[in-house]
Order: sequence, then C-alpha cells, then structure tokens
Amino acid sequence: MAVYKIFPDKDATIYSLFPNMNTGLDEMIESTLTTFAYSQPNPQASRFLISFDNNDVENVLENKMGISSSAQLSGSGVQVNLRCFIATATGLEISPTGTAVDVFYPSVDWSMGTGKYLDDPISTDGTSWYWSTYSGSTAWATSGFSAGITASYTGSSNDRNINPYAGGGTWYYSSSLANTWDSDAYPITGSQTFTYSTDKDINIDVTNIIGAWYGGAINNAAFNGFIVKQNPEFVNNKDYQPELKYFSVDTNTIYPPCLEFKWNDWSYNTGSLSVINTTPATLSLNENPGVFFSQSVNIFRVNAGLKYPPRTWVTSSWYTTNYALPTASYYAVKDLDTNEFVIDFDTTYTKISCDATGSFFTLYMDGLEPERYYKILIQTNINGNTIVYDDNYYFKILNG
Repeated sequence: MAVYKIFPDKDATIYSLFPNMNTGLDEMIESTLTTFAYSQPNPQASRFLISFDNNDVENVLENKMGISSSAQLSGSGVQVNLRCFIATATGLEISPTGTAVDVFYPSVDWSMGTGKYLDDPISTDGTSWYWSTYSGSTAWATSGFSAGITASYTGSSNDRNINPYAGGGTWYYSSSLANTWDSDAYPITGSQTFTYSTDKDINIDVTNIIGAWYGGAINNAAFNGFIVKQNPEFVNNKDYQPELKYFSVDTNTIYPPCLEFKWNDWSYNTGSLSVINTTPATLSLNENPGVFFSQSVNIFRVNAGLKYPPRTWVTSSWYTTNYALPTASYYAVKDLDTNEFVIDFDTTYTKISCDATGSFFTLYMDGLEPERYYKILIQTNINGNTIVYDDNYYFKILNG
C-alpha cells in the first residue's frame, strides 16, 4: 500500500465584500459567512481557490500509481483526497445538520497574485471575486455558461454593476462527455460536513474530479485545482456566521494543504517464512539509516521474532529466525514534535507487504515536511490480539 502527498503551487481567498482584492500571499485561506448587523445585514461570503502543478499530478498518477486511463480512477483501490488543516473555526452550526463545505473544479485557470488581506492600497494583481486573473483583465463569467459549468451568488441580476455579489468563480458540476467520464455515476464534486464536535480539517475525496480532469472530460489544458465554498452562503441571519480558516501554502507552520494520493500496491508472498502467531513478539525496523533526503524513496523492512522461543535442541539460534507479519499489519508515521499522525493507520492503504525475505513497506520522503523528525509505528493482529509497536523507530528528513 502507498500514500503520497504533493503540495500546492498556488492558493488565494476571494471575498464578496472586497470584490477586487487579491490575497494570494496570505498565510490563511478562508471559507466564511459574515452578517454584520440585524438592521443592516449585508451577508457576505468568502471562498478559496487552491491548485497543484499539473506535472506533479500526472507524475504521481502515471509513474507512481501506474494509472494510464481515467477509468482506473473510477474503480476501487485508488483514492485522492484534498487536505487542508484548520487554523480557526468559529460560529459552526451546532444542530445535527452542521456546516458543510463543497469542493468543485474551476472551469478556467486563475492567477494567485501577490496580495494580502486589506493591503493598503489593496492588491489587484491576481484573482479576486470579480476577476480570475488581475483586475480589469478576465472576469469570472456570470452568464452564458458552457454545458456543465455554473456559478453561485445571491441576487436576481447577473450584472455585477447592478449586483455586487455576481462573480466568485465558475466551476464544473457535470460533464457532457459520458464516454470519457460518467459524472452521473461518479460526480465531479466533493463535500464535507462539520459539526461542533467533529474534526475541522478538510479531508475530502476528490478522486472523481482528478479522474474527469485526467481523462479530458473537463478542461485539462492545465490543472485548475479546486474552489472551496460553504453551502449555503449569503445567509441573512446574524446568528449564523460560520468561519473556517485554514493554513495556506504560504504558512510558516508545518500544516500546508496537500493533495494525498492513496493506492493499492500490496503484495503478500511469505515464501518459506512462517507467519508469527505467538505473543509476546519482538519487532525491529531494518533499512533505516535514520536520515533521508527529501527525494528519497525507502523500503523499510520489519523483522519479527519470538520474544520467548521454545526450549528445544536446535543447531542455530531461534533469535536469528525471521517471521512474516500477518496480513492484518499496518504502518503509521507520526511527527515527533507534535505527536500527530502524518500518515495514519489505514486498513486499505498502509497495509504491510511481504516477500520471501520478510515484511516491508515503501515510504516516499518528499511527501513529508523536511527538517523534521518522524517515527514509525507498526500495528498488527497476532492470535486475535491487536498490538501497536512503538519502539522508537525514528528518522529525519533533510532539505536537500
């Protein structure tokens, strides 16, 4: 099993309240709803755009996952998730309905720009509520959409000179090329609902969006990324003002957004090895020099043995006998400083493989933040017991 992450090449938030303002260099990206007062509600909304280099996306699909057609992305065993990490969450709907965010694929490319929120004067050299690139250039369409493309804003007029809300991006909701990508069976959108007690990080399955783009069912001249917005928006209610703010690609933290690819590369052939079925057992991690460059791809091997071998007459030491881990064995990776999982145990995508030499798994180091220490945990099921081994399997990623 394999997990691979790539990081954005651009992102920006667009605000209906400041329709010409660019925020491409902000440390945060936002999806918010704001109502200022009962007497003068003026509901406002913000959405954010985020994109990844199309060469990076294609490289992962073709050279790491072995994908050669969009049809392979609509089957089982492959998943792509957009992940954004929460900085601030306020005003969420406490009722069972919660606060929902939707993810779509923008119909046109857009420019990140170099602005920040409320620059004085405001920066207008990149995308905003009215413009896909710089102010005065290419406007977001408000009418006359091509098949499968739409927009969303409040007000009856699509003339932004009359209706200041008109704008805010355009995106695909379906594809007319059913022979390339069946958007009825595999909708090209994603959604996630947050309640008061749930995790507020965005972790949305965007496999269908990637598949439709890769197959050319939607604009694939370049990868336009994603537009993230709340649903509903422009709510005229001062008591409903959810704000979700996430770390951007320009963050100074270790929490930039990422596109996480997960696929099935598991194989299990023990050869002449016995599968360990007795506890307590001992595990050790082999092929771990402790330091890796970010370009490294490393195959970690897990050696397993009996902690208390049987008392029998043998011609060699029991302690030199290597066992295979059971099929229900998984790995995880934690950031050593924050103690957070950067790759969590997953019964589908972090399953540990085995060959005639022993158990193993592959880790791609450029999907981890450099200049940080990590540790590996192993989870396995032996004789009905689920055991997690945390034996200080440390390593560091160097930036180089």
